[in-house]
Amino acid sequence: MNKAATSHPPRKNKVFKQGRSKVTHDALLESGFALVDQRDIESISISELARHAGYSVGAFYAQFRSKDEFFDALILNHLNKRTETQSKLVMEQPLQELIDNLVANIVRYYWQHHIFWRAVLRRTLLDSEYWAPFRTHFKESNDRFITRLENDIHRKLDKRERDNITFAFQTIMGLINISIVNQPGPVFIGQKQFVEELTRAFKLISEIDSLVAKAD
Repeated sequence: MNKAATSHPPRKNKVFKQGRSKVTHDALLESGFALVDQRDIESISISELARHAGYSVGAFYAQFRSKDEFFDALILNHLNKRTETQSKLVMEQPLQELIDNLVANIVRYYWQHHIFWRAVLRRTLLDSEYWAPFRTHFKESNDRFITRLENDIHRKLDKRERDNITFAFQTIMGLINISIVNQPGPVFIGQKQFVEELTRAFKLISEIDSLVAKAD
């Protein structure tokens, strides 16, 4: 991949005219995501991406014009899956368990896929506009959580309360990103204590315990 390819945010998924094309597309993404969980995308060739999925290089190019376009598709697939997972958590978890489970899920996911996520962060350093779809994703996740909270406490949050929750989520992702990039310590992302402290920080910043207590 090259710097010039980072001049635009990831584009939306292509429209498939044949079911077989989508099967190939999805298989390449699934197999490719497994590879980039093990090694940096820069060190993986197109022939290896195709071979790992059981397809030819020609089949790869029938779906993606370049490795950069393939990585864009990986990112959009990641965003779709994270939206689905977090939406389910926010909608189905009891409120008293939601924060602990949500923070644990977020940390576990990004740590499990830290090689992929480090490659994403490196791209955003080259081009800040590349962060646009992630910004939208995080805002939608934040708004979804606030809506759930408002439904449970039977009132709308004021601006300060909403800002506290927004900053709590921003703090979580900021600390995860820093930990994945350079592991500053002394508490590391792979440790149980990291999740516990991040959960505690979220609750303190968001003041969610106070919000819930006032509603009882």
